Amino acid sequence: MLEKNKKFNKNSSVKAILRSLSHRNYRLFFSGQLVSLSGTWMQVVAMSWLVYRLTDSALMLGLVTFLSQIPSFLFAPFAGVCIDRWNKHKTLLFTQTLSMLQAFALAALTLTGVIRVWHIIVLSIVLGLTNAFDMPVRQAFVVEMIEDRKDLGNAIALNSSLVNITRLIGPAIAGVIVAKLGEGICFTVNGITFIAVIIALLFMKIKKESFKSVHQHIFTELREGFKYSFGFPPIRDMLILLAALSFAIMQYTVLMPVFAKDILNGGSDTLGYLMASTGLGALMGGIYLAAKKSVLGLGKIMAASTFLFGITIIIFAFSKYFILSTVFLFFAGFGFIVIIAASNTILQTITDDDKRGRVMSFYTMAFMGMAPFGSLAAGAMAERIGAPLTIMISGILSLICGIVLTLRLPALKKIVQPIYIKKGIITEVAQGLQAAADFETSNE
Repeated sequence: MLEKNKKFNKNSSVKAILRSLSHRNYRLFFSGQLVSLSGTWMQVVAMSWLVYRLTDSALMLGLVTFLSQIPSFLFAPFAGVCIDRWNKHKTLLFTQTLSMLQAFALAALTLTGVIRVWHIIVLSIVLGLTNAFDMPVRQAFVVEMIEDRKDLGNAIALNSSLVNITRLIGPAIAGVIVAKLGEGICFTVNGITFIAVIIALLFMKIKKESFKSVHQHIFTELREGFKYSFGFPPIRDMLILLAALSFAIMQYTVLMPVFAKDILNGGSDTLGYLMASTGLGALMGGIYLAAKKSVLGLGKIMAASTFLFGITIIIFAFSKYFILSTVFLFFAGFGFIVIIAASNTILQTITDDDKRGRVMSFYTMAFMGMAPFGSLAAGAMAERIGAPLTIMISGILSLICGIVLTLRLPALKKIVQPIYIKKGIITEVAQGLQAAADFETSNE
């Protein structure tokens, strides 16, 4: 009987973690992205290795990453207005097709042996422009795929787990392929994998008129979205915190080839294993969040994860042993994805539906838009003071963000709690918040 109960509890836990896959459209999206994002991570590893092989420059690594991500900073707010107007399903089909063509163009140039750094820069800018629309529309589209809002938090956490399942698979495969067959094959495989997500999108059943048919001038709606996002303290604080963390956190991914080649004396396979270790930790973080039944306590979890990332990345910066480096990157990856997924969940659950595209565009601007400045700073600093000291500074910035968030949590909690109770996004949330309030009152 005891063994049966254990088996039942285990099955119940698995069902709870995967509950958002009961929604057909989300299940199709998840399956397509599982294939496509594996290819995307292969391209990330192959491109960073190709740039470093061609230039042997940490500064150039930072510059290429900067140019690929800066469009998200410049154009994401305008993209958010468009996303609130447009059909998100059709927009996503368009951006995924453009990303596929970019991968094939990069593959063709590399396989023919004519690839130069300026080709990579131009194609990176093209991909950055595409991602300025693709990332916020993907975030906003999750809500339309989930019919029952009680599963929204779980879907966002599963989405983060998906990114990191592929982050585990893609880099490991890329490291081997680059070593054996070259970067061009990785780019080709990435292009092919986009077919899976495009097919999944075509098979979805989408409700008609799920977009705005009447709208104001684009700058009026942009101003409205900005006022809404930065006039409401919980959203404003999440976005500012995320921007600061993005500036600090993304630096270690940019400099990973330097650690793999110059500090750990490895090759492209070492780079793949380091990124895979980060991905494994991030996967565990995503699963941890997916298992949560409510959004209660996400603020405290974010703060703790910020400290976890800061401490482990500082230790990683001065590790000269491959095994230790992978262990520290595992915990850094765990902290990293919990920060990103938790902030995403909080924003999605407190944002009004008609402004979701604009808020998620500011989320993209904070997360991806600030990253290029961190990447450029990382490359420049690494050239002058070395990669280890640069990463140590990133870790210190993360710790400072953790302190600020911890101090802000009590005030934010008072504002957010009534919203969860009013919206009833998850039944258990409203009940749990009320019970917590009653408990605190009884103790006063």
